[in-house]
Amino acid sequence: MRRALTTLRNTPSLLAGCIMLVILISIALLAPFISPHSPTDPNMAAILRPPSAEHWLGTDQLGRDLFTRLIYAARTDLKIMVLAEIIPFCIGVLLGMIAGYYGKWVNTLITLLTDTFIAFPFYLIVIVVAFISGAGEKGIYITFMLVGWIVYARVVKGLSASYRNQEWVASAQTLGLPNRTILLRHLLPNVLPQAIIVLMTDMAVLLVAIVTLGYLGIGIAPPTPDWGTMISEGQPFLATKWWLSAMPGFAVVYTGIALSLVGDGLADLWRRK
Repeated sequence: MRRALTTLRNTPSLLAGCIMLVILISIALLAPFISPHSPTDPNMAAILRPPSAEHWLGTDQLGRDLFTRLIYAARTDLKIMVLAEIIPFCIGVLLGMIAGYYGKWVNTLITLLTDTFIAFPFYLIVIVVAFISGAGEKGIYITFMLVGWIVYARVVKGLSASYRNQEWVASAQTLGLPNRTILLRHLLPNVLPQAIIVLMTDMAVLLVAIVTLGYLGIGIAPPTPDWGTMISEGQPFLATKWWLSAMPGFAVVYTGIALSLVGDGLADLWRRK
């Protein structure tokens, strides 16, 4: 524990990013205890009210408390962001290690697979999946499962290929260790830190994608709070009630900065080793 705290103190970007994420996650988890208002129930007697003691950030066009919807939207978007990354991360790291370690036709096959998927624009795949499965979380999960693994596979493949000729790999092979053991016990711990750094950056990219889909109306279905939907719903009132769109936009920027700082801090630690 003391070593971890010392590491954080010596890496300001990592410390700042972790603090920002802890604050954000805490607010999202404690949303029901922070605000007494409902994030979905309309209140026609309180439509488009300005910020006040009762409604800290005012209300939207349906009289819903903006601050409440903002923190509940954090729960929605952060949950999707994390869950949508788990399977692509595991698949990408595994395929990258296999391609880099074995090389030859295995590398050629996996490279062909990644090039095939990367040829299709992300949002085009989203639209097709949304048309087939309907808008909502399901479409986001399916889409990112199809294409999200590519970035991890490409990074890990390069690392694995460079480690393949290292002495410790040759020693493990000489000792007769099976390839599965070499991959999971020896290669994985060496490529995982870099993969996690990429994960932080990719989570920020995915968050922007989730918000963009919500803004376009093919993401999270109303009335579930979502930052993208909130930005879209507030757009007609930019001239008079600018905070309706500005506050969820600020939340997206805040989260992106926090993830980027954590990624930069982890990269600094990686370079020091």
